[in-house]
Amino acid sequence: MAEVRLEPPADGRALIRGIPLREEEGVGALTFGGYLREVRERFGPREAACIRTPEGVVRWSYDELWERALEVARALVAVGVDKGSRVGILCTNRLEFLSSFFGAALAGAVATPLSTFSTATELGAILEKACCSVLLLERRVLKKDFAAILAELEPQVEKARPGTFASRRFPYLRHLARLDGDEGFGAIEGWSDFLARGRAVADEAVCGRAERVLPADPGALFFSSGSTGTPKGILSSHRGVCLQLWRWPRWFDVREPVRTWSANGFFWSGNFGMALGSTLSTGGTLVLQRYFEPVEALELMAAERVSMLHAWPHQWAQLVAAPNWRDVDLSALRYIDRDSPVAQHPTVETDWRQPYAAYGNTETFTIVSIFPAGTPDEIAAGSHGVPTPGSLIKIVDPDTGETLRVGERGEIAVKGPTLMLGYVGVPLDETLDDEGFFHTGDGGYIDERGRLVWEGRISDIIKTGGANVSPVEVDEVLARCPGVKAVKTVGVPDPLLGELVVACIVPQEGATLEEAQVQAFAKQHLASFKVPRRVLFLREDEVQTTATNKIVAAEVRKLAAARLAAERRAAGD
Repeated sequence: MAEVRLEPPADGRALIRGIPLREEEGVGALTFGGYLREVRERFGPREAACIRTPEGVVRWSYDELWERALEVARALVAVGVDKGSRVGILCTNRLEFLSSFFGAALAGAVATPLSTFSTATELGAILEKACCSVLLLERRVLKKDFAAILAELEPQVEKARPGTFASRRFPYLRHLARLDGDEGFGAIEGWSDFLARGRAVADEAVCGRAERVLPADPGALFFSSGSTGTPKGILSSHRGVCLQLWRWPRWFDVREPVRTWSANGFFWSGNFGMALGSTLSTGGTLVLQRYFEPVEALELMAAERVSMLHAWPHQWAQLVAAPNWRDVDLSALRYIDRDSPVAQHPTVETDWRQPYAAYGNTETFTIVSIFPAGTPDEIAAGSHGVPTPGSLIKIVDPDTGETLRVGERGEIAVKGPTLMLGYVGVPLDETLDDEGFFHTGDGGYIDERGRLVWEGRISDIIKTGGANVSPVEVDEVLARCPGVKAVKTVGVPDPLLGELVVACIVPQEGATLEEAQVQAFAKQHLASFKVPRRVLFLREDEVQTTATNKIVAAEVRKLAAARLAAERRAAGD
């Protein structure tokens, strides 16, 4: 386990620092091109990634990943990509995502992963904001045909020929290519023809470009999940992302090369950082699945001897419910939290604990505070970690911006080497305060031991009877209540208390839950003012979620308020 330092704030101010960046160990190259070159030099012939296709399993070594990335980079250079150009990558978890992302970096471009969950309207808005000069896309994802969607957004996609695309709506977009086939569609070029464009470009020209990229240069543009409003474009430096790629093996306490399964999109910063970092930085293998399907996922885990998996909690339930759950051998699985449903499989033996005490967001490219896996509960429990190397975290009054005292609740503000370069289209002085801190909109406090405690979005903090209640804390408790599948605690306006604490629960299939039963469970773990005054039971189809399966609190709050209002009207009648 990595060393843990607890340094209580000396002056009583709610401000904590990570160790100096110069003291951090285990960090390598800090550009994407340098990172790929380094892992290739270390692990060349080892298997870097594999994927099951209708024709069989395709496997790439680290040497092959490097060559495929060079191939994409040459083609990008041939179609006019310059340093700082943005290359959109619209695809699921497939080998071509890896070669396209690193290929864009080697060409000096800013790799821009785009979500395949996007609707036509969302994709149009994102492309307008991203200003990509090249778009590499997977044409068919489940029921979606992205070529047809693009033609709907801009008719020139279907009318133009490759290399002649011009659009008023997307004026910077000059070239489109599909990476899942060789058959073109209007302006969208087939993959073989696109790669062939780079044959006249020398490897030395690409490597020369990569060597001129600096760690501080823009390297990646990710978009937020967009649970509220239009997704934000979040621009990160090469250094910011690469630091996290080198750190994840330490945070996961990885002690050998891992074989990592993932079906969640690499266009989400969390999955990108955790899966790629924990795997490629250790010489491991990415076992790719284009999209989540539980039966196939279990088959892959067994056949490929997967030792680490990255899944959302709702996917755990689907794996356990899959018809082949009891038939597969998951004995290679080690890096799965011992308390997760998957760890209860009869062939799994593990005592590993995931680094649950952690906090971060896309703006900090995943984590800005954490206790690594294996940190004893007496150090980590009840907190969300200590700052990562080079990072600073303070708690401020959300109205005045003044730094608060230890133990006082306010807004979490952060800065450090992994903080974004900025939001696309938003001046930096509108994003950072006068000291360079990013105000996250999340609430919490710093305790007397120098640990961060996150309590959820400031707008979600429940103010009841003069006290503040963290819905995150209540949710963490009720999630352990037998029969609970999903829970979201919200505050509903109340004339007497200001807000009522209301827990909205989706029961597990076949479970019978009652309000008093849930409240009794909560009373065992929570102070009386935090125990939900009301517990509402919802159907799963009543709960709106984002693409990453996060429950949208605002919609649940509306639903709860309407349900309680209807109860009051019925009682009045």
